[in-house]
Amino acid sequence: MQFIDKAKIKISSGKGGNGVVAWRREKFVDKGGPAGGDGGKGGSVYLIADEGLSTLLDFTYRSIFKADNGENGFKKSMHGKSAKDLYIKVPTGTIVKDLKSGNIIADLTVHEQTVLVAKGGRGGRGNTHFCTPQNRAPQYCEPGEPGIERELQLELKLLADVGLLGFPNAGKSTFISRVSAAKPKIADYPFTTIVPNLGVVRKSNGDGYVIADIPGLIEGASDGVGLGHDFLRHVERCRFLLHIVDGTEEDPIKNYKIINDELAKYSEKLAKLYQVVAINKIDAIEPERLTELQQEFEKLGIKPFLISAVTGENLDKIKYELEIKVDSIEKPESEITVEEDLDATNNDDGYWNVQKVNKDTFVVTGGRIIRISQVTDPRSTEQVIRFQNIMISMGIMDEIKRLGVQNGDTIVVGKLELEYWDDEMYS
Repeated sequence: MQFIDKAKIKISSGKGGNGVVAWRREKFVDKGGPAGGDGGKGGSVYLIADEGLSTLLDFTYRSIFKADNGENGFKKSMHGKSAKDLYIKVPTGTIVKDLKSGNIIADLTVHEQTVLVAKGGRGGRGNTHFCTPQNRAPQYCEPGEPGIERELQLELKLLADVGLLGFPNAGKSTFISRVSAAKPKIADYPFTTIVPNLGVVRKSNGDGYVIADIPGLIEGASDGVGLGHDFLRHVERCRFLLHIVDGTEEDPIKNYKIINDELAKYSEKLAKLYQVVAINKIDAIEPERLTELQQEFEKLGIKPFLISAVTGENLDKIKYELEIKVDSIEKPESEITVEEDLDATNNDDGYWNVQKVNKDTFVVTGGRIIRISQVTDPRSTEQVIRFQNIMISMGIMDEIKRLGVQNGDTIVVGKLELEYWDDEMYS
């Protein structure tokens, strides 16, 4: 399976359904009152963490997600149906960033942890809500709120207890295949592992812990050389590191230091993580050379484990050590700052613009005012007056006057064409 740890997606919540203007029409009800139903709520969009997923690969095939719109209201005070919310599954360990603001808005580290990323629009109210003692037959209703459109970046940081480090061909993939149920691809060439392999190691009490085989690091990895830079981020959430050194190499100590230098260059936090060190391939090393290697590591204050991932020698000993460390070392606290996500619930689209397209025509654009125009009947004087009052309250009429409107000029708002008239201009 291809490993993808970054993806961009576009999401849209559903718009709310419009309310309606309707009247009671029962046979024996004289002068029936308003009976316009409300629109249904649009579907919201959520991200939900799923521990059964280990890659963002699915988002390379589908990157646009849209929740359904709410249904419009009906006559006889019948409300429109609300749309179902949309839940998008992502792997545990996924960080969510808003591309517009650059803010991190979620860090999903727990199975089934859920975050709202786009609230569905509220349904508009039918004319039953606007009935008053002074106005028993309101001729207007509300449009539904719009949905929210956003672009998000998903970035996966694997959640593992132990991070497995070492040069390419150090034997990491063989090791993880021997101590867990993972079945990584194993071959003898540089960059054998090109994706992180996750394995669950069974503990003596029947529980388990997760070990992650991070792709081989080389000198310059922290600067983007090879594959290391792409995967170093996955080490940051580990409790500690298991550093496997190929004892058959010409200078294992040098290789050990190179990888630790890369960790330090990438992150001071990584450099401080506790390490268990193992010299691998002891089945292929002369006893004198093995003793010499062991002494060289001990001079650095390190007591290495001597193992053979191929034959299984001493794997029980190192598994026991790893189990002890998993139980005693706490997971590092996340240093990710999650910002309050106001954009997820901001359905307000009050922005508008007025443009004078010729000497006697003005065109008004903008989300909210266009939506209101769509539920305004130009044949109803009451609805038109209310619409004009809304334009006044939003400051639109002031802008039209500033642009030099004259009596008799045309104001176009969506489907409406209104003739401007101001008695004060000729008083």
